[in-house]
Amino acid sequence: MILVLAGTSDARELALQIKDKGYELLTTVVTDNAAKSMEEAGVPVQVGRLTAEDIQQLIQERAVQCVVDASHPFAEEASKNAMAGAQGAGVPYIRYERESLSSPGSEKLIVVEDYVQAAELAAEKRGIIMLTTGSKTLKTFTDRLLGLPDTTVVARMLPRLDNMQKCEELGVEQKNIVAMQGPFSKELNKALYDHYGVTLMITKESGKVGAFDEKVEAALEMGIETIVIGRPKIDYGTKFSDYASVLGELKQATGGN
Repeated sequence: MILVLAGTSDARELALQIKDKGYELLTTVVTDNAAKSMEEAGVPVQVGRLTAEDIQQLIQERAVQCVVDASHPFAEEASKNAMAGAQGAGVPYIRYERESLSSPGSEKLIVVEDYVQAAELAAEKRGIIMLTTGSKTLKTFTDRLLGLPDTTVVARMLPRLDNMQKCEELGVEQKNIVAMQGPFSKELNKALYDHYGVTLMITKESGKVGAFDEKVEAALEMGIETIVIGRPKIDYGTKFSDYASVLGELKQATGGN
């Protein structure tokens, strides 16, 4: 049995490749929507956030031979829990992370270390600010930006009820919510920036599959200042950015296919 922390489109593809190699596997995701995607692909899935203790218990109960962590590049807590759970149960841990992209060189682009730095910098710049950083850290930005003179916050996020409720609770106006699911082409990004008159865009360096380059390139081509939040710095140990290397390491780790 292989335990795969999934939830992204590339994690789903990796899980399918592991299954095709003849491994029995279980995937874990956080949302019902991600679970539906796994189920449609015929991959066993469990929904819910897992602590390190949960993962260790799951490994022991299901006789898991190896943990493959293919969670989102910014799911820092999930990765740390996976590493701790695997270590506690004494099984190998393999990290798959979509390839990191080099940010296009431009005087309009600024890379920061975290969400707080991004919010503080945005508060200095003001203007019409589009957030493409998701709902989890929305409060970091609304606390700092809402109510500032000459400042409008436009939040782009997945069209889920809990996200809309969070926007309402935090004071993001309905007219400034873009509830859409990507991927977004460069042309669509440009259309959204133009529609709202965006002067500053904030995103995170999620990688090629996360449409990072389309968001950034569209903004820079339109002369829009862009703040990019760098990935968390985590020592994963065994880490790969391609499926073949993960499958090769999995074969070695399990003595299997």
